[in-house]
Amino acid sequence: MCGIAGATRNLLGENPQKTLQRMNEVMLHRGPDMGEVWADEEMGLCHRRLSIIDLSEDGRQPMASRDGRYTIVFNGEIYNFLELRQELASKGHQFRSKTDTEVLLHAYMEYGPSSLDKVRGMFAYAIWDKKEKKLFIARDRIGKKPLYYFFQAGKFAFASEIKSLLEIEGIRPQIDPTAIIDYLKYLFIPHPKTIYTNIFKLEPGYFLTVAAGQVQTRQYWDVDFSIQSRKSEEDLEEEVLATIEDAVKCRLVSDVPLGAFLSGGIDSSAVVALMARACHDPVTTCTIGFEDEACNEAVYAKDFARSLGTNHHEHYVKDEPEKIVRKLVWHFDEPFADSSMVPTYYVSQIARKNVTVALSGDGGDECFAGYGKYSIDRYENMVRQWAPGFLLNSITALSGAFPAINPVRKLNSLCLAAGMTSAEGFYVTNTFITDQQLDALLSPDLKAQVVGYNPADLLVRYYNSANGPDHLSKILYTDLKHYLPGDILVKVDRMSMANSLEVRSPLLDHKVIELSARIPSSLKLHKGQKKYILKNTFSKILSAEILARKKHGFVVPLNSWFRNELKEMAESSLFRNQFFLHYFQPQALKTIWDQHQSGKMSHGTLLWTLFIFSLWTDDNNKFGA
Repeated sequence: MCGIAGATRNLLGENPQKTLQRMNEVMLHRGPDMGEVWADEEMGLCHRRLSIIDLSEDGRQPMASRDGRYTIVFNGEIYNFLELRQELASKGHQFRSKTDTEVLLHAYMEYGPSSLDKVRGMFAYAIWDKKEKKLFIARDRIGKKPLYYFFQAGKFAFASEIKSLLEIEGIRPQIDPTAIIDYLKYLFIPHPKTIYTNIFKLEPGYFLTVAAGQVQTRQYWDVDFSIQSRKSEEDLEEEVLATIEDAVKCRLVSDVPLGAFLSGGIDSSAVVALMARACHDPVTTCTIGFEDEACNEAVYAKDFARSLGTNHHEHYVKDEPEKIVRKLVWHFDEPFADSSMVPTYYVSQIARKNVTVALSGDGGDECFAGYGKYSIDRYENMVRQWAPGFLLNSITALSGAFPAINPVRKLNSLCLAAGMTSAEGFYVTNTFITDQQLDALLSPDLKAQVVGYNPADLLVRYYNSANGPDHLSKILYTDLKHYLPGDILVKVDRMSMANSLEVRSPLLDHKVIELSARIPSSLKLHKGQKKYILKNTFSKILSAEILARKKHGFVVPLNSWFRNELKEMAESSLFRNQFFLHYFQPQALKTIWDQHQSGKMSHGTLLWTLFIFSLWTDDNNKFGA
C-alpha cells in the first residue's frame, strides 16, 4: 500500500523537485519504507512505498518502462498479477522485477485502458506516456483506494490525499458551501465532490485521461443487477462459498506478515475461518474491546480465535477521545463524521504492531443486505404501498410535535419516509439531520449560498439509475455506489494508512460483488432475516451461535462523550471558533447543546458532526470563509 501524487510542470513552480518532495513527505504515513520523486519536461510524479510484494530495490517507484516512454506510480495490490505476468510474457514482455506494479505497467502497454478489465484488485494508479504527452489515471471498481485531482486552466494535479495537493502553491482551495450541506446530511461528502470547489474525487470504476490541457473521465465498470440467477438455493450457496474462498486465498499473497481483523461478528469470523483453511501456520488475529459490555464483542472474538488456534491479540479501548480526535481529523483532510473511525484507528494500530497486512470482513452487509436499515426500509415500503397519503401526512404532523419521545420520533420518521417516493424515503432513512434542524442551524449567509440545492438529488439519481428488478436491489446498488465508497472505504483507508497498515477486503472482490448482484433479493432479505443466503453459506464454516449473534459493529458512546469526556473540548470548539460560527446560528447551536447536557434530548450524532467540522475549520481557516 502506498501514496501517489503528481502534477503537470506548469503547477510545480520554479523548483519542481522541492514541490514534489513536499507532496510526498506529507503522505509519509502511507508509505514509510521508501519515497521517490521524478519529473520530465511535462510531468512530475512522486510515490511513498509501503513494501508488500518484492521488498527489493527493484520495486522502486516511479517505475519506468525499458524504453522510458511510460512511467507509473501505483497504490494498491493486484491479486492476479502472476497470471497476468504469464500472459504478458507469452506475448514477449520482459520483466525486471517481481512486482505487481511492473505487471500493471506492461498490461497497459499491451492493452491500453481495456487492461482494467483483466485486473483483479484494489488500486489507484497513474501512467504518464511521454511520447503522446498523455496521463492515464484509474481507480478500482468499488473505490477501496482514493484518488483526488485538481484541474484548472490546463493545470492538473492528483494525489492519494488532499493534503498532498495543498502542498502546491498554485492550488488555492475554496470551500464549496453545498458540500457542507452534503456533509451534515450524510456525515461525509459524496464523490465526485470534495469540501473544495476545485478539487474532486475520481469516481470508483472510472478512469481519467489528461491530454492537450483537457480532462476526460470514463466509466469502465458498474454493478449489474439486471440478470438474476435461476440456480437453486443450494447451488447458489456453493457458488458463494467458492467465490469468497477464492477471494480470500488470492489475498494471502504477501512478502510481509499478514493477519486479520476479528470482531466476533459473522463476516470477519468467516474470513478468518477461510484463512485458517488456506494457511499452514496459525493466522494472526487482532481485535479491540470496549469497557461497555453492550458494545463489546472482544470476548466472542477471543473464544472464536481460541477455537481456531489463531495467534490472537486484543486491546481494550479507553474512552479518551479528546487525545486522538484532532489527529484523526487531520488524516481525513475534509469533514468526515463516521464516529467508528475512532475504534477503526485503534484496531489498525494494534494490528500494525503484529502485521503489515490485515484482511477484513467489510462488504458483507452492502452486498448481502446485512444492515438493520434494510429491514426498516422494507417496512417503510410496505406502509408506502398500503397506507393512504393523507393518513401518513396527518400522523407525521401530529408526531412531529413530540420529538423528545423516542417511540413517537420513530413513528414520525417512518410515516415521513413512507409518504415520499421510494428513492426519497431511502434518502430520509439514510440522512442524519432533518430539514427543519438544518434550516434552524444554518447561518443566513450559508443559506443564501445554497438556495435551490437539494442534497437528495445524488442519492435519488443512484436509486433511479439502478437496473435491479426490485426495491432492495435498487437500495443495495445505491449503497454500493454512495455509502460504501463515501464512508466505509474512506474510513478504513485513512485509519489503516494512518498506521501504515494495508487492509484487504475479500467480500469486496469484484467477483463477489457481481455474484451477489445476481442473487435474488428474496435470498438476501428473507422474511425479514438479513443476510439470509450468506448466513446459510457460512453455516458450513461457522457455528450456529456466531450466526445467531446480534450485529454490533463499532458502536461509539457519543451521547456520553459529549456529557463527559468531550464536554469541555467540544464546548470550546463549537462556541469559540469564529470561522466555524460563520456557517451556523449560535443560538440554534446552544439550544442543541443545552438539550443534550440536560438530558432532555440526546444529540450525540449531530454534535459529533458539528464538532468534527469545527475542528476541521480550526485547522483550515487559512482558506477563508
